[in-house]
Amino acid sequence: MTFTQWFLFFLLVQVVHFAGTWKLYKKAGRQAWEAAIPVYNAVILMKIINRPWWWVILLFIPIVNLIMFPVIWVETIRSYGRHSTTDTLLAIFTLGFYIYYINYATNVKYIEDRSLKPRTAAGEWISSILFAVIAATIVHTYVMQPFTIPTSSLEKTLLVGDFLFVSKFHYGARLPRTAVAFPMVHDTIPVLGVKSYLTEPQIPYLRLPGFEEIERNDIVVFNWPVDTVNAFQQYGDGKYYYKPIDKKSNYVKRAVGLPGDSLQVSEGKVFINNEPLQLPGRAKPQYTYYGTTNGQGFNPRYLYEEYDITDGYYHNPNTNQFYINALTEAAYNRIKNHPNVTSIQRYSDSLGSKDRSIFPNDGKLSWNNDHMGPIYIPKEGVKVDLTAESMPFYKRVIETYEGSEMGINNTLSLNGTQVLLNGQPTNSYTFKQNYYWMMGDNRHNSEDSRTWGFVPENHVVGKPVFVWMSWDANAQGFFNKIRWDRVFTTVKGDAPPTSYLPYFLILVVIIIAFNYFKKRRENA
Repeated sequence: MTFTQWFLFFLLVQVVHFAGTWKLYKKAGRQAWEAAIPVYNAVILMKIINRPWWWVILLFIPIVNLIMFPVIWVETIRSYGRHSTTDTLLAIFTLGFYIYYINYATNVKYIEDRSLKPRTAAGEWISSILFAVIAATIVHTYVMQPFTIPTSSLEKTLLVGDFLFVSKFHYGARLPRTAVAFPMVHDTIPVLGVKSYLTEPQIPYLRLPGFEEIERNDIVVFNWPVDTVNAFQQYGDGKYYYKPIDKKSNYVKRAVGLPGDSLQVSEGKVFINNEPLQLPGRAKPQYTYYGTTNGQGFNPRYLYEEYDITDGYYHNPNTNQFYINALTEAAYNRIKNHPNVTSIQRYSDSLGSKDRSIFPNDGKLSWNNDHMGPIYIPKEGVKVDLTAESMPFYKRVIETYEGSEMGINNTLSLNGTQVLLNGQPTNSYTFKQNYYWMMGDNRHNSEDSRTWGFVPENHVVGKPVFVWMSWDANAQGFFNKIRWDRVFTTVKGDAPPTSYLPYFLILVVIIIAFNYFKKRRENA
């Protein structure tokens, strides 16, 4: 739905509200016209049901309003003496239209000073849970979201099993695109295993102002762009599902390419605008290495502990060959001097070899994971030439990211060598939003922009800022599974991460002691 369609829907809701409540407004001592003025009518209704004015704000926050509307319906009928369970259920399951019956078919009286205290313990629990869910949904959607690292693509900076807090406000919180969804879950309701949202209606893209722009080498959480029509079969029925932008799978990668950059990968190394990419101190790029031993091989445990290898080691005792999936340059310089190593070298796809899985996925370019580019990364407001050669790079951008996902029916095609946009000849295109190039530090074990291309700005979720817990599933013993040196550490920085857990525990002790002595003084 466009902003215009949402505005018309909003006006329709005002008409429905006025038609169903104007007599109730009058019985509460208000004027009938007060039920017809948008927003003002909600403020007056809060006075009628004896609730704070700021509840009106909650009615306009997506997802939160789905919880608030039933609360308002129930509060309204209770303000006119309808407290029974039947009344409550009718108000909820008729989507509020039970109020029409009360407005026109009953002779109810307004209870001006009704008690707001729940009449039962169950009611009090329900009320507390509802507003806890509302508060948590607001924090989860607009402030900070928990996130877990599932893969080793950013190994050394973020580890598998790291539990993060992802800031929504650094880059500006994005309003949910999906208007009807289960709160605080992503695309599936836990336990039930069913979709957590309705595909329609969709809210137009809107992002609140942020405190900073995405900088080069920032680690960013985003919605996986190509997860639109995908074999996403977690619902168990084997069907394909269209996924709205905010319900696409969450990914975390490093933003190595910014809007307007020219990016190239040569021998696995990234170059930006013809200059080598300068990574921060905590970033440790890893590559696949292979080699041979003198027959005695390695002790795998020794390898993992001594050389900090966390992703895949294999040794064939019959051939004395080995490979390591992810090895930093520093670890390589140490391991090549191991007395049992006779040779070791970094794996690299050959220059000129063709990998059809590499963006732009048309199989025409001799590109691969280690050799690709140059590629221009789209920038908002910049015009690019559209030719038969450049079209594959921007086809998905124009048709999907700036087309169907924005409610625009764009089609890009070729007539010989002439590019056609919506059937009309064109030789250029101006981008409507910024794009980013995201890559993992584990260069040979990361599905990233080399595979699926650009990440649109409207797919950006937030910025990881804090590791609050880190769990090593391969360690023995409960306490050994916790990586204590990573608990309460920051994500960004050049120096090795420092745990702030001791300071946090000291602060907790101080707060507990302060409250204890404060209560003792008050009771003295």
